Amino acid sequence: MRALSSPADVAAACPDSLVRWAAQALLPGRGGAAWAHGDAVGVRAPALNRFDRLVLAGPAADVAALLRAHARPGLRPLVTAVVAEELDWPAHATFGWMERTGSLTAHAGPRWLAEDEWDDVAALLRKASPNSYVWPREPGPSRWAGVFADGVPVSVAADAWSAPGVGFLAGVATHPDHRGRSFSTAVCSFVAAALLAEHGTCALMVDAANPAAVAVYRRLGFGYRSVTALRDSAHT
Repeated sequence: MRALSSPADVAAACPDSLVRWAAQALLPGRGGAAWAHGDAVGVRAPALNRFDRLVLAGPAADVAALLRAHARPGLRPLVTAVVAEELDWPAHATFGWMERTGSLTAHAGPRWLAEDEWDDVAALLRKASPNSYVWPREPGPSRWAGVFADGVPVSVAADAWSAPGVGFLAGVATHPDHRGRSFSTAVCSFVAAALLAEHGTCALMVDAANPAAVAVYRRLGFGYRSVTALRDSAHT
């Protein structure tokens, strides 16, 4: 087992976008760590998408060795669902990781919001997505985009927790009175197009039980795979 010291080291050891995204924890001041074992890589990523995570990718036997060495209470392991099925480790939840590369033509209409408009974003989230992982002026989002009606945002999305080489789309919400008008598709295409141009890859997490959201992202060219959050201990 060897330590990896940079996002570039992680990418060289494992091209999987999930661990490359987590490798932002190795940037200065982020407090992360990473290791390679066999053909697997594990990244400890504090406060990544709201949780302290141990993100792993690779063959199940090598992932299991990393889990045994580095899993800790309070540290949520995250692996692909295919690997999780081969591990003797209890699962917490399964959801979707969606990603795409290349370029994307953004829909007309959305724009980046000025910071003095972020209070309107928070008001929209309280109405449309009160359990959002992403909120203005909290750690994670660096910018918000929106579609407007009557001078206020009615559909929003954020560039949040983006990493070198992997942009991350999050915080997608549309006001209930404005759904069914393709606003979420428009704002997601706008943010995804920017992230693809800047990072080369764009990714997001989605609830597998939300087929409408999955359908939006599929229309924008994102592929889907299941990932599993494991329990922080094999004994819980």
